[in-house]
Parts: sequence; C-alpha cells; structure tokens
Amino acid sequence: METDAALFSIPLFDLGGHPVTLGQALIAGLAGLLGLILWMALSLKRAAEARTRAEAEAAHRAAQAEARLADILKAQSEMQGRMGAMAELFGARQAELNQAIGQRIDGMTQRIGSTLTDQTRNTHENLAKLQARLAAIDTAQANIQSLARDVVGLQAILSNKQTRGAFGQSRMETIIRDGLPMGAYRLQPTLSNGMRPDCTVNMPNGAPDLVIDAKFPLEAWNAMREAEAGGMAEQGAQVAQQRFRRDIEVHIRDIADKYLIPGETQDTAFLFVPSESIFAEIHERFEAVVQKAQRARVVIVSPSLLMLSIQVIQALLKDSRMREQAHLIQSEVLKLMEDLTRLDDRVRKLQSHFSMTQKDVELILTSSEKLSRRGARIEAMEFAQLADEAHPADPARQASGDGSATPRETPAFEPRSSTLKLRVVDDEE
Repeated sequence: METDAALFSIPLFDLGGHPVTLGQALIAGLAGLLGLILWMALSLKRAAEARTRAEAEAAHRAAQAEARLADILKAQSEMQGRMGAMAELFGARQAELNQAIGQRIDGMTQRIGSTLTDQTRNTHENLAKLQARLAAIDTAQANIQSLARDVVGLQAILSNKQTRGAFGQSRMETIIRDGLPMGAYRLQPTLSNGMRPDCTVNMPNGAPDLVIDAKFPLEAWNAMREAEAGGMAEQGAQVAQQRFRRDIEVHIRDIADKYLIPGETQDTAFLFVPSESIFAEIHERFEAVVQKAQRARVVIVSPSLLMLSIQVIQALLKDSRMREQAHLIQSEVLKLMEDLTRLDDRVRKLQSHFSMTQKDVELILTSSEKLSRRGARIEAMEFAQLADEAHPADPARQASGDGSATPRETPAFEPRSSTLKLRVVDDEE
C-alpha cells in the first residue's frame, strides 16, 4: 500500500513551479472524464429537446402546408373555372375580332384599290404635266442659248471702248426718254465754253440745267477685275486698283472743270455708272473716291438712282406746270361753283314741285277712300232694302214693342230715293 501511495506521489512534471504527481494527474483526468460525460449527457438532452421541438415544428408546418395545399387546390379549381370562362370569353372576342379585322381588311383593300387608282391617274396627269414642263424647259434652254450668244455679243461690244461708251450713253438716254417728256432734256448740247456733255435736263422755274455724263472709265475697272480674278500677285492687284482710282478721279475733275458753269448749269453734275454691281462695289471699296466726288459736286449715280432722280424732276416739272395753270384752274373752279349753285336752286324748286304733287296725291287718295266708303254703304243699304221687301215686319212685334210708333200699313214698294234719304248719314267732313 505504501508502495502504491509512493507511486501516486511520484511527480510527473512542473506546472507553474508546482510539481504535479501521478495521483493528481489521475484525479484531474477522472474529473475531466466526468465533466465530459456530464457535457455529453447535457448535449444529448438538448439534442433530444431540439429534435422534439423540430418534430413539433415540422408537424405544425406540415399541417400548415396541408392547409395551404388545400387552399391552393381550391384556388386552382376556382382558377380552372375562371380560365374556362375566360377561354369562352376570349373565343367569342376572338371571333368578333376576326370578323372586325376581316371587315377592316376588306375596307382597307377597297380603299387601297381606289387609292392606287387615284395615284395611277395622278401619276399619268403628273407625267403629262412633266412632259409639258420639259417642253417648256427645252424652250427655255433654247432661249438661254440665244441669250448666251447675245451675252457674247455684248462682251464683244464692251471690249471696244467706243462701243462701250455708246452702250452707257444709250442706256442713259433710254432712262431719260422713259422718264421725261420731249423738250425737257437735250442730248449732247453745246455749252457756252464749247464743251458737249452727254445730256442736260431742263430744270423748272428758270433754274440752270442739270448735266449728266455717261463716260465712266470701264477700261481701268475691267483691268482691275481681271487682275483680281486671274489670281495675280497682290502688288499687281494694287497697281490695277490705283489705276482705276486715278482714272475715275481724273474723270471727276474733268466733269467739274468742263460742265459746272455758274448761271448756265447746276452746281452739281451726275456721273452715270451703267451697272448696279459696279456702283455698289465703288461705294464699298472706294469710299475716298466717292467723298472726293461729293466735294467736287459730282454725284455718282446708278441706273436706279438716275431713274429715281428723273422721277423727282418729272414731279417738279408737273408741279411747275400746275402752278403756271393755277389761274385757269381757279377760273374753272369758280365756274364749277356757279354751276353747283344753279343746280342746287333747280333741285330745291323741283323738291317744292314734288311736295305740292305729293299733297295733291294725298288729297286725291283721301277723296277716293271717301268714295269707296260711300259705295260700300250704298251697297249695304240696297241689300237691306231687298231683305225688307222679301220679309215684311210682324204687326204683333211692332205693337209689343221696341219703342216704335203705332203700326201702320207699309206700302209694298217705296221709292229708292226716300229710302236713301232716311238711311244715309254722312259722318265725314
């Protein structure tokens, strides 16, 4: 026994500085084994309880599932009934829809057929119109070709200096002739200094004549345009512009020196430019030249501005002629007023005659109405007399009474004149 006790007291290892014997180790192992057995028993008990709860929950869930399955089966049966009703409804609607679609397709087919017929007819009509327009285009093309030949001829004319000057002169003369009457202008007259401008316009009220010059320097202009269009160097284009500026300034100076004569011509002259595009480009690119011309009392005008100026002059001439004939107009107005006065008197007399005539007609109508009433009363009296003759008065009625006199014998016939004297009562007048 002591040997066994000594055996259990043999130290096996140190734990934290304390020796651990075999007996202590065995006791600790037994205690751990007992704890493990207790833990396993508790675990098994908990597992059994959990299993019991799980089975109960499973049974509850199975019952709920069976109830839900019953509800689902019931809902399914109801759904099948509804599906059957919906199938029948859909079948009826499908038949109606098919019928409606068939009717619409038939109507659409008919409309498409009529539309295709109309489109075919419109296509034929459009083709006929297109053929007519093509014929017109062919005619226009022929006119354009002839116009191109005319433009080539015009270019040949403008390439010559004399013919180009004649072209500007003719255009200016055309505008003048269209706007002013004969005698209101002179073409190429001779001034007191021996110069001959292209045209002078007679101003009203004895004012000096207006001078118009049509010799615009187109040579320098065409040279400048050719230099710019031909892609020449900037220096060449500037040289061409300087040449044009110099030529037009010289021409403006010549107009101011030759044609502006005090007392004989206006203090302003017109320089006619035969192209609207040239006029616009001059005012856009050569503003200094335009200002210098204004200082020299020379106005650069285009065809439209010249036409407008001529219309203003025509209005001034008309106003001047009207002023010259003012006394004649006044005398004619006085005569017209006298005629109106006489007409008013005669109308008033005629009105008085009409008033008297209207009164006479009213009197005549009054007399005719009286005669009509008298005739109606006479006719009524004749009928009353015939009725009395056909049905004589009752003697008993006359005696009983209406306040009349004692009955007496009435002759069978009385003179009509006496009856008239008794019955006619004239309430007129």
